[in-house]
Amino acid sequence: MKTWSNMTAAELGTEIGKGRINPVELTEFFLDKIAGHRHSTRIFARTTETRARGEAMGAANRAKTGLRRGLLDGVPISWKDLFDTAGIATEAGSALLRGRTPATDAKVLQTATLEGLVCLGKTHMTELAFSGLGLNPVTATPPCINDDKAVPGGSSSGAAASVAYGLAPAAIGSDTGGSVRAPAAWNDLVGLKTTSGRLPLTGVVPLCERFDTIGPLAHSVQDCALLLAAMEGGRPVDLDGTSLSGTRLLVLETLALDDLRPRPAKGFEDALSRLGRAGAQIETIEIPEVVEAIILAGPLFTAEAYAMWGPTIEADPEKMFAPIRERFRSGANVKATDFIAGWRRLEVLRKIWAQRTAGFDAVLLPTSPILPPNAERLLVDQAYFATENLLALRNTRIGNMFGLCALTLPTAEPSCGITFMAPPRQEERLLRLGTAAERALT
Repeated sequence: MKTWSNMTAAELGTEIGKGRINPVELTEFFLDKIAGHRHSTRIFARTTETRARGEAMGAANRAKTGLRRGLLDGVPISWKDLFDTAGIATEAGSALLRGRTPATDAKVLQTATLEGLVCLGKTHMTELAFSGLGLNPVTATPPCINDDKAVPGGSSSGAAASVAYGLAPAAIGSDTGGSVRAPAAWNDLVGLKTTSGRLPLTGVVPLCERFDTIGPLAHSVQDCALLLAAMEGGRPVDLDGTSLSGTRLLVLETLALDDLRPRPAKGFEDALSRLGRAGAQIETIEIPEVVEAIILAGPLFTAEAYAMWGPTIEADPEKMFAPIRERFRSGANVKATDFIAGWRRLEVLRKIWAQRTAGFDAVLLPTSPILPPNAERLLVDQAYFATENLLALRNTRIGNMFGLCALTLPTAEPSCGITFMAPPRQEERLLRLGTAAERALT
Protein backbone atom coordinates (compact mmCIF):
# COMPACT_ATOMS: atom_id res chain seq x y z
CA MET A 1 0.00 0.00 0.00
CA LYS A 2 1.35 3.40 -0.97
CA THR A 3 1.78 6.08 1.65
CA TRP A 4 2.71 9.70 1.19
CA SER A 5 6.37 8.89 1.84
CA ASN A 6 6.66 6.51 -1.11
CA MET A 7 4.32 8.16 -3.62
CA THR A 8 5.81 9.96 -6.59
CA ALA A 9 5.64 13.72 -6.77
CA ALA A 10 3.17 13.41 -9.65
CA GLU A 11 0.92 11.10 -7.62
CA LEU A 12 0.93 13.53 -4.71
CA GLY A 13 0.19 16.43 -7.04
CA THR A 14 -2.71 14.52 -8.57
CA GLU A 15 -4.20 13.86 -5.14
CA ILE A 16 -3.86 17.55 -4.25
CA GLY A 17 -5.73 18.41 -7.44
CA LYS A 18 -8.53 16.01 -6.53
CA GLY A 19 -8.84 17.56 -3.08
CA ARG A 20 -7.74 14.41 -1.28
CA ILE A 21 -4.46 15.87 0.04
CA ASN A 22 -4.03 19.27 1.64
CA PRO A 23 -0.58 20.78 0.85
CA VAL A 24 -0.26 22.07 4.42
CA GLU A 25 -0.84 18.61 5.87
CA LEU A 26 1.51 17.10 3.29
CA THR A 27 4.28 19.53 4.16
CA GLU A 28 3.83 18.96 7.89
CA PHE A 29 4.00 15.21 7.25
CA PHE A 30 7.40 15.51 5.61
CA LEU A 31 8.74 18.04 8.12
CA ASP A 32 7.73 15.70 10.95
CA LYS A 33 9.27 12.73 9.21
CA ILE A 34 12.54 14.60 8.70
CA ALA A 35 12.59 15.71 12.35
CA GLY A 36 12.05 12.17 13.61
CA HIS A 37 14.25 10.22 11.21
CA ARG A 38 17.39 8.57 12.60
CA HIS A 39 19.48 9.85 9.67
CA SER A 40 17.92 13.30 9.34
CA THR A 41 21.02 15.26 10.41
CA ARG A 42 23.14 13.21 8.00
CA ILE A 43 20.79 14.03 5.13
CA PHE A 44 19.57 17.59 5.72
CA ALA A 45 21.98 20.44 6.38
CA ARG A 46 18.99 22.48 7.48
CA THR A 47 15.25 22.50 7.01
CA THR A 48 13.22 25.56 6.04
CA GLU A 49 10.08 25.11 8.12
CA THR A 50 8.82 28.70 8.07
CA ARG A 51 9.26 29.03 4.34
CA ALA A 52 7.75 25.60 3.66
CA ARG A 53 4.66 26.29 5.75
CA GLY A 54 4.05 29.62 4.04
CA GLU A 55 4.44 28.13 0.58
CA ALA A 56 2.19 25.20 1.48
CA MET A 57 -0.52 27.54 2.74
CA GLY A 58 -0.43 29.45 -0.52
CA ALA A 59 -0.71 26.19 -2.46
CA ALA A 60 -3.66 25.08 -0.33
CA ASN A 61 -5.48 28.33 -1.04
CA ARG A 62 -4.88 27.98 -4.77
CA ALA A 63 -6.15 24.40 -4.69
CA LYS A 64 -9.36 25.49 -2.97
CA THR A 65 -10.04 28.22 -5.52
CA GLY A 66 -9.11 26.21 -8.62
CA LEU A 67 -6.03 28.30 -9.36
CA ARG A 68 -3.32 25.66 -9.17
CA ARG A 69 -0.24 26.52 -11.22
CA GLY A 70 0.56 23.00 -12.32
CA LEU A 71 0.54 19.37 -11.29
CA LEU A 72 3.31 19.87 -8.70
CA ASP A 73 1.73 22.93 -7.05
CA GLY A 74 1.87 22.18 -3.32
CA VAL A 75 4.35 19.29 -3.55
CA PRO A 76 7.35 19.68 -1.18
CA ILE A 77 10.89 18.84 -2.38
CA SER A 78 14.46 19.20 -1.13
CA TRP A 79 17.28 21.30 -2.61
CA LYS A 80 21.00 20.58 -2.61
CA ASP A 81 22.89 23.03 -0.40
CA LEU A 82 24.47 24.91 -3.29
CA PHE A 83 21.23 26.54 -4.44
CA ASP A 84 20.99 29.98 -2.87
CA THR A 85 18.03 30.47 -0.52
CA ALA A 86 17.17 34.00 0.57
CA GLY A 87 18.00 34.55 4.22
CA ILE A 88 18.98 30.91 4.74
CA ALA A 89 22.54 29.63 4.85
CA THR A 90 23.89 28.06 1.67
CA GLU A 91 27.30 26.52 2.42
CA ALA A 92 27.90 23.94 -0.38
CA GLY A 93 29.07 21.32 2.09
CA SER A 94 32.14 23.34 3.03
CA ALA A 95 33.43 24.84 6.25
CA LEU A 96 35.00 27.51 4.04
CA LEU A 97 31.52 28.88 3.38
CA ARG A 98 30.12 28.47 6.88
CA GLY A 99 27.54 31.17 7.59
CA ARG A 100 27.25 32.24 3.95
CA THR A 101 23.69 33.57 3.69
CA PRO A 102 22.51 34.90 0.31
CA ALA A 103 19.95 37.66 -0.06
CA THR A 104 18.04 36.07 -2.94
CA ASP A 105 17.04 32.64 -4.20
CA ALA A 106 18.79 30.89 -7.05
CA LYS A 107 17.00 31.56 -10.32
CA VAL A 108 15.73 27.98 -10.69
CA LEU A 109 14.43 28.02 -7.11
CA GLN A 110 12.63 31.31 -7.77
CA THR A 111 10.96 29.82 -10.83
CA ALA A 112 10.05 26.55 -9.11
CA THR A 113 8.54 28.48 -6.21
CA LEU A 114 6.42 30.51 -8.60
CA GLU A 115 5.22 27.19 -10.04
CA GLY A 116 4.04 26.21 -6.54
CA LEU A 117 6.76 23.84 -5.34
CA VAL A 118 7.39 23.86 -1.58
CA CYS A 119 10.99 24.06 -0.30
CA LEU A 120 11.51 21.58 2.57
CA GLY A 121 15.17 22.36 3.15
CA LYS A 122 18.78 22.03 2.04
CA THR A 123 20.57 18.69 1.73
CA HIS A 124 24.15 17.76 2.53
CA MET A 125 26.67 17.35 -0.28
CA THR A 126 30.32 16.76 -1.04
CA GLU A 127 32.58 19.74 -0.28
CA LEU A 128 32.11 22.29 -3.06
CA ALA A 129 30.66 19.44 -5.18
CA PHE A 130 34.08 18.00 -6.09
CA SER A 131 33.71 14.23 -5.59
CA GLY A 132 31.40 11.50 -6.80
CA LEU A 133 31.45 9.45 -3.62
CA GLY A 134 29.34 11.55 -1.27
CA LEU A 135 31.89 11.27 1.55
CA ASN A 136 32.08 14.44 3.64
CA PRO A 137 33.70 14.18 7.09
CA VAL A 138 33.59 17.99 7.43
CA THR A 139 29.80 18.35 7.52
CA ALA A 140 28.07 14.97 7.11
CA THR A 141 28.07 11.84 4.97
CA PRO A 142 24.52 10.76 4.14
CA PRO A 143 23.74 7.03 4.08
CA CYS A 144 23.04 4.87 1.03
CA ILE A 145 19.56 3.38 1.00
CA ASN A 146 20.89 -0.16 0.38
CA ASP A 147 23.71 0.02 2.96
CA ASP A 148 23.83 2.78 5.54
CA LYS A 149 27.54 2.12 6.12
CA ALA A 150 28.27 2.91 2.47
CA VAL A 151 28.49 6.31 0.81
CA PRO A 152 25.43 7.36 -1.24
CA GLY A 153 27.23 8.85 -4.24
CA GLY A 154 27.94 12.49 -4.80
CA SER A 155 28.05 15.23 -4.92
CA SER A 156 24.24 15.34 -4.63
CA SER A 157 24.45 12.88 -1.77
CA GLY A 158 21.81 14.23 0.60
CA ALA A 159 19.51 14.96 -2.33
CA ALA A 160 19.42 11.28 -3.25
CA ALA A 161 19.14 10.12 0.35
CA SER A 162 16.26 12.51 1.06
CA VAL A 163 14.19 10.87 -1.68
CA ALA A 164 15.34 7.28 -1.14
CA TYR A 165 14.55 7.42 2.60
CA GLY A 166 11.12 8.95 1.99
CA LEU A 167 11.94 12.35 3.49
CA ALA A 168 11.07 14.20 0.28
CA PRO A 169 9.12 13.15 -2.82
CA ALA A 170 11.87 14.51 -5.08
CA ALA A 171 15.06 16.57 -4.94
CA ILE A 172 17.06 19.01 -7.01
CA GLY A 173 20.79 18.44 -7.39
CA SER A 174 23.60 19.48 -9.69
CA ASP A 175 25.78 17.50 -12.08
CA THR A 176 29.27 18.52 -13.22
CA GLY A 177 30.78 15.06 -13.76
CA GLY A 178 27.97 12.77 -12.64
CA SER A 179 26.75 14.29 -9.38
CA VAL A 180 23.06 13.68 -10.11
CA ARG A 181 23.40 10.33 -11.87
CA ALA A 182 25.78 8.51 -9.49
CA PRO A 183 23.75 9.13 -6.31
CA ALA A 184 20.52 8.45 -8.18
CA ALA A 185 21.85 5.10 -9.39
CA TRP A 186 23.29 4.05 -6.03
CA ASN A 187 19.97 4.85 -4.34
CA ASP A 188 17.71 3.22 -6.96
CA LEU A 189 16.31 6.50 -8.26
CA VAL A 190 15.80 8.21 -11.60
CA GLY A 191 18.22 11.09 -12.24
CA LEU A 192 18.30 13.59 -15.10
CA LYS A 193 21.45 15.42 -16.20
CA THR A 194 20.40 18.38 -18.31
CA THR A 195 22.41 19.95 -21.11
CA SER A 196 24.89 22.60 -20.02
CA GLY A 197 23.15 25.96 -20.39
CA ARG A 198 19.62 24.59 -20.44
CA LEU A 199 18.88 25.79 -16.89
CA PRO A 200 20.34 29.05 -15.53
CA LEU A 201 23.13 28.78 -12.96
CA THR A 202 22.41 32.19 -11.42
CA GLY A 203 22.58 31.78 -7.64
CA VAL A 204 24.13 28.29 -7.80
CA VAL A 205 27.48 27.90 -6.02
CA PRO A 206 29.80 27.02 -8.94
CA LEU A 207 32.41 24.31 -9.40
CA CYS A 208 33.23 24.30 -13.14
CA GLU A 209 30.79 26.62 -14.84
CA ARG A 210 31.41 25.22 -18.33
CA PHE A 211 30.34 21.78 -17.10
CA ASP A 212 27.93 22.58 -14.23
CA THR A 213 24.32 21.53 -14.83
CA ILE A 214 21.16 21.25 -12.73
CA GLY A 215 18.95 18.18 -12.54
CA PRO A 216 16.24 16.39 -10.55
CA LEU A 217 16.40 13.10 -8.64
CA ALA A 218 13.07 11.32 -8.21
CA HIS A 219 11.14 8.05 -8.16
CA SER A 220 9.99 8.28 -11.78
CA VAL A 221 10.78 9.68 -15.20
CA GLN A 222 7.51 11.60 -15.08
CA ASP A 223 8.65 13.39 -11.92
CA CYS A 224 11.91 14.39 -13.60
CA ALA A 225 10.00 15.76 -16.57
CA LEU A 226 7.67 17.74 -14.33
CA LEU A 227 10.54 19.13 -12.26
CA LEU A 228 12.47 20.20 -15.36
CA ALA A 229 9.41 22.10 -16.55
CA ALA A 230 8.89 23.64 -13.11
CA MET A 231 12.47 24.95 -13.00
CA GLU A 232 12.01 26.47 -16.46
CA GLY A 233 8.51 27.77 -15.91
CA GLY A 234 7.35 25.89 -19.01
CA ARG A 235 5.04 23.07 -19.99
CA PRO A 236 6.20 19.52 -19.32
CA VAL A 237 6.77 17.18 -22.22
CA ASP A 238 3.88 14.88 -23.17
CA LEU A 239 4.88 11.37 -22.08
CA ASP A 240 1.82 9.55 -23.46
CA GLY A 241 2.07 6.98 -26.24
CA THR A 242 5.71 6.08 -25.77
CA SER A 243 7.14 2.78 -26.97
CA LEU A 244 10.51 1.11 -27.45
CA SER A 245 9.36 -0.61 -30.62
CA GLY A 246 11.69 0.36 -33.44
CA THR A 247 14.00 2.47 -31.30
CA ARG A 248 17.72 2.19 -32.02
CA LEU A 249 19.95 2.05 -28.95
CA LEU A 250 23.74 1.99 -29.02
CA VAL A 251 25.82 0.36 -26.28
CA LEU A 252 29.14 2.13 -25.81
CA GLU A 253 31.87 -0.47 -25.39
CA THR A 254 34.88 1.85 -25.21
CA LEU A 255 35.93 2.36 -21.58
CA ALA A 256 32.35 2.23 -20.24
CA LEU A 257 32.36 -1.56 -19.89
CA ASP A 258 35.91 -1.83 -18.51
CA ASP A 259 36.43 -3.00 -14.92
CA LEU A 260 32.74 -3.55 -14.28
CA ARG A 261 32.12 -5.13 -10.90
CA PRO A 262 29.90 -8.25 -11.07
CA ARG A 263 26.63 -6.72 -9.89
CA PRO A 264 26.72 -3.61 -12.10
CA ALA A 265 27.57 -5.89 -15.03
CA LYS A 266 24.64 -8.18 -14.17
CA GLY A 267 22.24 -5.28 -13.79
CA PHE A 268 23.30 -3.80 -17.12
CA GLU A 269 23.00 -7.07 -19.03
CA ASP A 270 19.57 -7.75 -17.53
CA ALA A 271 18.45 -4.25 -18.49
CA LEU A 272 19.62 -4.71 -22.07
CA SER A 273 17.67 -7.97 -22.30
CA ARG A 274 14.51 -6.30 -21.04
CA LEU A 275 14.89 -3.40 -23.46
CA GLY A 276 15.39 -5.82 -26.33
CA ARG A 277 12.31 -7.83 -25.40
CA ALA A 278 10.33 -4.58 -25.37
CA GLY A 279 11.22 -3.94 -29.00
CA ALA A 280 14.42 -1.91 -28.93
CA GLN A 281 17.09 -2.62 -31.53
CA ILE A 282 20.42 -2.69 -29.68
CA GLU A 283 23.82 -2.39 -31.33
CA THR A 284 27.32 -1.87 -29.94
CA ILE A 285 30.04 0.58 -30.89
CA GLU A 286 33.64 1.43 -30.11
CA ILE A 287 34.48 5.14 -30.07
CA PRO A 288 38.22 5.42 -29.32
CA GLU A 289 37.95 9.19 -28.91
CA VAL A 290 36.12 8.58 -25.60
CA VAL A 291 39.45 7.69 -23.98
CA GLU A 292 41.02 10.95 -25.14
CA ALA A 293 38.05 12.95 -23.87
CA ILE A 294 38.25 11.36 -20.44
CA ILE A 295 41.97 12.09 -20.25
CA LEU A 296 41.16 15.72 -20.99
CA ALA A 297 38.67 15.77 -18.12
CA GLY A 298 41.45 15.88 -15.53
CA PRO A 299 43.09 19.18 -16.52
CA LEU A 300 39.88 20.83 -17.73
CA PHE A 301 37.94 20.13 -14.53
CA THR A 302 40.71 20.77 -12.03
CA ALA A 303 42.05 23.94 -13.66
CA GLU A 304 38.65 25.61 -13.72
CA ALA A 305 37.78 24.41 -10.22
CA TYR A 306 41.04 25.70 -8.75
CA ALA A 307 40.74 29.00 -10.62
CA MET A 308 37.33 29.36 -8.99
CA TRP A 309 38.22 28.25 -5.46
CA GLY A 310 42.02 28.38 -5.10
CA PRO A 311 42.24 31.69 -3.17
CA THR A 312 39.43 30.66 -0.81
CA ILE A 313 41.01 27.26 -0.18
CA GLU A 314 44.52 28.59 0.39
CA ALA A 315 43.24 31.19 2.85
CA ASP A 316 42.26 28.35 5.24
CA PRO A 317 43.23 24.97 3.74
CA GLU A 318 42.92 23.00 6.98
CA LYS A 319 39.15 23.41 6.89
CA MET A 320 38.95 20.96 3.99
CA PHE A 321 39.02 17.17 3.84
CA ALA A 322 42.53 16.57 2.53
CA PRO A 323 41.71 14.38 -0.52
CA ILE A 324 39.22 16.96 -1.80
CA ARG A 325 41.63 19.83 -1.11
CA GLU A 326 44.42 18.10 -3.02
CA ARG A 327 42.12 17.36 -5.92
CA PHE A 328 41.45 21.09 -6.22
CA ARG A 329 45.16 21.86 -5.92
CA SER A 330 46.02 19.56 -8.81
CA GLY A 331 44.54 22.22 -11.08
CA ALA A 332 47.13 24.80 -10.03
CA ASN A 333 49.76 23.33 -12.35
CA VAL A 334 47.67 23.22 -15.52
CA LYS A 335 49.09 25.68 -18.06
CA ALA A 336 46.72 28.17 -19.64
CA THR A 337 47.89 27.02 -23.07
CA ASP A 338 47.05 23.40 -22.20
CA PHE A 339 43.63 24.41 -20.91
CA ILE A 340 42.79 26.32 -24.08
CA ALA A 341 44.19 23.58 -26.32
CA GLY A 342 42.23 20.99 -24.33
CA TRP A 343 38.94 22.80 -24.91
CA ARG A 344 39.69 23.26 -28.59
CA ARG A 345 40.39 19.54 -28.92
CA LEU A 346 37.28 18.63 -26.94
CA GLU A 347 35.11 20.58 -29.38
CA VAL A 348 36.55 18.45 -32.20
CA LEU A 349 35.90 15.25 -30.24
CA ARG A 350 32.30 16.33 -29.64
CA LYS A 351 31.76 16.62 -33.39
CA ILE A 352 33.21 13.14 -33.88
CA TRP A 353 30.87 11.75 -31.22
CA ALA A 354 27.87 13.38 -32.89
CA GLN A 355 28.81 11.86 -36.25
CA ARG A 356 29.40 8.37 -34.87
CA THR A 357 26.16 8.24 -32.87
CA ALA A 358 23.85 9.96 -35.38
CA GLY A 359 20.75 7.95 -36.21
CA PHE A 360 20.47 6.33 -32.79
CA ASP A 361 17.91 7.29 -30.17
CA ALA A 362 20.35 7.00 -27.26
CA VAL A 363 23.73 5.66 -26.21
CA LEU A 364 23.65 3.23 -23.27
CA LEU A 365 26.17 2.43 -20.56
CA PRO A 366 26.23 1.35 -16.90
CA THR A 367 25.77 4.46 -14.78
CA SER A 368 28.64 3.44 -12.50
CA PRO A 369 31.01 0.47 -12.82
CA ILE A 370 31.14 0.03 -9.04
CA LEU A 371 28.85 -0.32 -6.04
CA PRO A 372 28.74 2.24 -3.21
CA PRO A 373 32.04 1.94 -1.27
CA ASN A 374 32.30 1.62 2.50
CA ALA A 375 32.52 5.05 4.13
CA GLU A 376 34.89 4.11 6.96
CA ARG A 377 37.35 2.41 4.65
CA LEU A 378 37.39 5.47 2.39
CA LEU A 379 38.48 7.56 5.36
CA VAL A 380 41.46 5.40 6.30
CA ASP A 381 42.60 3.83 3.01
CA GLN A 382 43.96 6.47 0.64
CA ALA A 383 44.52 4.04 -2.23
CA TYR A 384 40.96 2.77 -1.93
CA PHE A 385 39.62 6.35 -1.91
CA ALA A 386 41.60 7.23 -5.04
CA THR A 387 40.52 4.14 -6.97
CA GLU A 388 36.83 4.29 -6.06
CA ASN A 389 36.60 8.05 -6.52
CA LEU A 390 37.92 7.82 -10.08
CA LEU A 391 35.70 4.88 -10.99
CA ALA A 392 32.54 6.30 -9.40
CA LEU A 393 32.19 9.03 -12.04
CA ARG A 394 34.17 7.52 -14.92
CA ASN A 395 31.11 6.57 -16.96
CA THR A 396 28.96 9.54 -16.07
CA ARG A 397 31.77 11.92 -17.00
CA ILE A 398 31.47 10.75 -20.62
CA GLY A 399 28.14 12.55 -20.84
CA ASN A 400 29.60 15.76 -19.44
CA MET A 401 32.66 15.72 -21.68
CA PHE A 402 30.58 15.30 -24.83
CA GLY A 403 28.01 17.90 -23.73
CA LEU A 404 25.09 15.47 -23.70
CA CYS A 405 21.88 15.18 -21.71
CA ALA A 406 21.54 11.90 -19.81
CA LEU A 407 19.01 9.92 -17.81
CA THR A 408 19.78 7.12 -15.34
CA LEU A 409 17.18 4.49 -14.47
CA PRO A 410 17.31 1.73 -11.82
CA THR A 411 17.93 -1.85 -12.92
CA ALA A 412 16.94 -5.13 -11.26
CA GLU A 413 20.18 -4.98 -9.24
CA PRO A 414 20.12 -2.65 -6.20
CA SER A 415 22.45 0.36 -6.52
CA CYS A 416 23.04 -0.37 -10.22
CA GLY A 417 21.73 2.02 -12.86
CA ILE A 418 21.63 2.16 -16.64
CA THR A 419 22.18 5.49 -18.37
CA PHE A 420 20.64 6.73 -21.61
CA MET A 421 22.56 9.58 -23.27
CA ALA A 422 21.16 11.82 -26.02
CA PRO A 423 22.44 14.84 -27.96
CA PRO A 424 22.43 18.31 -26.37
CA ARG A 425 19.03 19.95 -25.79
CA GLN A 426 17.17 16.71 -26.48
CA GLU A 427 15.77 16.29 -22.95
CA GLU A 428 12.16 16.00 -24.09
CA ARG A 429 12.94 13.20 -26.52
CA LEU A 430 15.13 11.52 -23.91
CA LEU A 431 12.37 11.69 -21.29
CA ARG A 432 9.87 10.09 -23.68
CA LEU A 433 12.37 7.32 -24.40
CA GLY A 434 13.03 6.98 -20.67
CA THR A 435 9.30 6.58 -19.97
CA ALA A 436 9.12 3.60 -22.31
CA ALA A 437 12.36 2.15 -20.92
CA GLU A 438 11.10 2.58 -17.36
CA ARG A 439 8.11 0.36 -18.12
CA ALA A 440 10.38 -2.30 -19.61
CA LEU A 441 12.75 -2.28 -16.62
CA THR A 442 10.11 -2.56 -13.88
